[in-house]
Amino acid sequence: MRILLFGAPGSGKGTQSKRIGQLFDIPQLSTGDMLRVAKKTQTKLGLEAAKFMDQGQLVPDGVIIQLIEDRIKEQDCRNGFILDGFPRTLPQAEALEEMLHQHIADLDNVVYLAVDEAALVSRLVGRRVCQNCGEEFHVSFKQPQQAGQCDKCGGPLVQRPDDEESRIRVRLETYAEHTAPLIEFYRQKNLLQELSAEGEIGAITERIQQALAK
Repeated sequence: MRILLFGAPGSGKGTQSKRIGQLFDIPQLSTGDMLRVAKKTQTKLGLEAAKFMDQGQLVPDGVIIQLIEDRIKEQDCRNGFILDGFPRTLPQAEALEEMLHQHIADLDNVVYLAVDEAALVSRLVGRRVCQNCGEEFHVSFKQPQQAGQCDKCGGPLVQRPDDEESRIRVRLETYAEHTAPLIEFYRQKNLLQELSAEGEIGAITERIQQALAK
C-alpha cells in the first residue's frame, strides 16, 4: 500500500506516519530524515542538498524527488510506503505523481489530517524535542518521566525556535497558501480521505486504519 499522509504543522502526521507504517509493515519515508541521512553520509545527492541546507534555503524539488525515487527502489518499499512531509506544494505533487507513475507505483490513498487552528497552536507551543535523538514530548500531552530529560536517551529537551507562537502563525499562513491546495488536488483524483486528527493518539490511528481498510 502506497500512502501519502499530510496536514498542517502540528497535525500529528509524523507520529501517525510512524504508527501506520508499523501497523502495515511499510517504511515511513520522511523527507526531513532522508535529507539528514543523505547529508550525514555525504552521498552525491546529500552533498548537493547540503549546499542549500547549510545556507538555510529550501532544497530544490528535483533533489527531493530524486531522493524519494532512489528510496522507493529499495527492498523494504516493495510492498509499499507512507510519505511524510512531501509533497508540500502543487508543483511537488505533480512531480511526485509523474515520478511514481514511471515506476508503476501510483498512490493508493491520501489521508488529510484536519485539526482546528487553535489546537494546532497549542500542540506546537508545548512541544519539546530531544536535542540528541529527536524524540518528541509535550508539556501537557506527553510529559517525560524526568522533567527536561528524554526518556529514550537521556538527552536534554528543548523547544524548537519554529515552535514559538509567532513563528507558528507564520508557518500556518505558509501552509494555508502553499500546501492546503493539495486537499482539492487529491480530492479531484478520488484519493483523498479527510479525517479529524483531534483527540487521543491511539484513537486517531484507529480512524486512519479504518479509513485505509476501506
